[in-house]
Amino acid sequence: MSPAELAAMYQRQAEEERLRLLEEVRIREEQERAQREEEERRRIEEKRHREEELATRPDPQPAADDGLVIPGDAIEDDDDSMRVRAIPGRKPEAPKPSRLKLGDDRRKSGKLTVTRALDEDGNTRMRSLAALRRAREKERGRLGSQPKQVRDVTVPDTITVQELANRMAERTNNVVRLLARLGVPTAAHEEIDQDTAELVLTEFGHNIVRVSASDVEKGMVGEADVEEDMVPRPPVVTIMGHVDHGKTSLLDALRGSNVVKGEAGGITQQIGAYQVTTKDKQKITFLDTPGHEAFTQMRARGASVTDIVVLVVAWDDGIMPQTIEAIQHTKAAGVPMIVAINKMDKAGADASRIRTDLLQHDVQVEDMGGDVMSVEISAVKKTGLDDLLEKILLLAEIQELKANPTRAAEGTVIEARLDKGKGPLATVLVRRGTLKRGDIFVMGQEWGRVRALTDDKGAQLKEAGPSMAVEVLGLNGVPQAGDPVTVVENEARAREVAEYRTGLATAQRTGANGPARLEDMFSVLRAKKAQEYPLVIKADTQGSAEAIAGAVSKIGSDQIRARVLLSGSGGITESDVTLAKASGAPVIGFNVRANAKAREIAQRDGVALKYYDVIYDLIEDVKAGMAGQLGPEAFETVVGRAQVLEVFQAGKTGKAAGLRVLEGYIKKALRARVMRDDVIIYTGSIASLRRFKDDVPEVKAGLECGITLADSSDVKAGDIVETYEVEMKERTL
Repeated sequence: MSPAELAAMYQRQAEEERLRLLEEVRIREEQERAQREEEERRRIEEKRHREEELATRPDPQPAADDGLVIPGDAIEDDDDSMRVRAIPGRKPEAPKPSRLKLGDDRRKSGKLTVTRALDEDGNTRMRSLAALRRAREKERGRLGSQPKQVRDVTVPDTITVQELANRMAERTNNVVRLLARLGVPTAAHEEIDQDTAELVLTEFGHNIVRVSASDVEKGMVGEADVEEDMVPRPPVVTIMGHVDHGKTSLLDALRGSNVVKGEAGGITQQIGAYQVTTKDKQKITFLDTPGHEAFTQMRARGASVTDIVVLVVAWDDGIMPQTIEAIQHTKAAGVPMIVAINKMDKAGADASRIRTDLLQHDVQVEDMGGDVMSVEISAVKKTGLDDLLEKILLLAEIQELKANPTRAAEGTVIEARLDKGKGPLATVLVRRGTLKRGDIFVMGQEWGRVRALTDDKGAQLKEAGPSMAVEVLGLNGVPQAGDPVTVVENEARAREVAEYRTGLATAQRTGANGPARLEDMFSVLRAKKAQEYPLVIKADTQGSAEAIAGAVSKIGSDQIRARVLLSGSGGITESDVTLAKASGAPVIGFNVRANAKAREIAQRDGVALKYYDVIYDLIEDVKAGMAGQLGPEAFETVVGRAQVLEVFQAGKTGKAAGLRVLEGYIKKALRARVMRDDVIIYTGSIASLRRFKDDVPEVKAGLECGITLADSSDVKAGDIVETYEVEMKERTL
């Protein structure tokens, strides 16, 4: 270890020792304070007992006469003990009159006050209610004390000492003293965990009932349905494959619509849900997933909520990266797959090549002796579609897909967005139960009441049964794609669950601990040294915003990385522009635009608003922007090396070096560095270059020459002079 590291280690050990000693002193002081408080409490208790005994002591009985005690020398009695006898040598003392015992209440009257002095009745002082109560309790204690009440105390994950004392019906000071004796010095307002609270409850003789904040999630997942309530439901089919392989065109052919015409760039960039009715009146729900590499999470969500996967492969492109990824998602989800070989209307179509290539990825179709169905189709010519639907219905019949439509609805958020006129909207796939208007639901961290249900054709529905995909209106916020949807009994329950999930997400986001390993610490330090390219991203749907944020986060190098300040759905607002201005970030709008006020603020503050509708262009522009922020990269090329043979005086102060060129060439006005014992002592340029007495532009290897350095004369015999060129190139990520 270096001396600096040793010094830092010794300093850290000394600081830890000092903190340990301070902690021991604090604990000792707490224990002494608790002991003093206990002694003071005991002293006050003994004093109170003495006062109670004096207050409850009966008064002496008066004499049979008028209550006056006459001195003994005035009474004629035979009892010698009552006589006053003279002691020889001393003068007898006169007997002292005794105190009045009857009718004299001055002993109990206490301090004379104005009220007592003006009281005409002259009543004597009465015992207080507290004194009577203490006397009765003391009497009951003598007769036999009642057994202590044992309580079942509910304790959450953390609880304050004062709250725990209140639930036990014990004094807070007693609990604090017990914790100090247990070695946990704690104030009344501080929190303790469940295990410490259990020790305290055991000491006081109570029972603990453990509860957790996560108990609010109990009952959110309904019980299993009985077979008598189950009815057949439509299958959920997800269409997956590489980009531009004809997935949306196939779905358009099945639906008789033209979704591709409305897509930017002719590619799908958000997940879509549709329901198709076959010729024999059977229904099939289709999910259309994007094929671009940035939408991996969308494809994973589509595979996780589906019953059957249709893998679309264009025969002319073959097996592509997103095709392989779709196969992996399908295997991970454990659902059956149908391979649809598309674009068979083109000349030279060869489906056998696709079936053979699939063997490399452990997909064996029926024609090759496997169990995976395959079908040859043409989405443009609409050929092979009936065969595809027949195979889908056959797989659904084999799986015996059933659900209970009479229970409370449960489902999954397929996509979510923020509409300017309607507010938050979510596309929900109902898994079981029936979603109705007026139902109160929880979607991840958001909750709401169903105001309207809309199907894929825009028609209003009163309810949505199992395997139906509907757009829900009535949320209080935009949920995350993939969040579970559960119908609950009332708003209070929905609000409680949503608040718990929000707090849990906030704690996970902000309460992450620092790196614990040395490798992680170095990674954090390297990340801090890298430049940041801030971005504010707004998209039309929550899933698109998530995919774009993930894609740009992967762009970068050791010198620069992208930092997403905000990622959300909806139009660009004034707050987005204000955030971008504070961080010097551009605002990226994907299929959204800025409102008039946001455009005015952006123009005034010089904030760049960039609009995109194709993710290819967005990623390329972000790469170019990050490379432009880094600036051009300098590449150095060494062109010559020479050794100093002798140093001559040049003028009054300057020096000239006589060199022999060892490698390459020495050229005037090139950048040069002087090295002495492999240590660079000078970096600059060659001011003059001479051979004999003539100025020359260049001297090649094997020849001798003389040079002078710009702004330096520190050169000695044996030094190495190295000349190099610097080329600036634009960076690429």
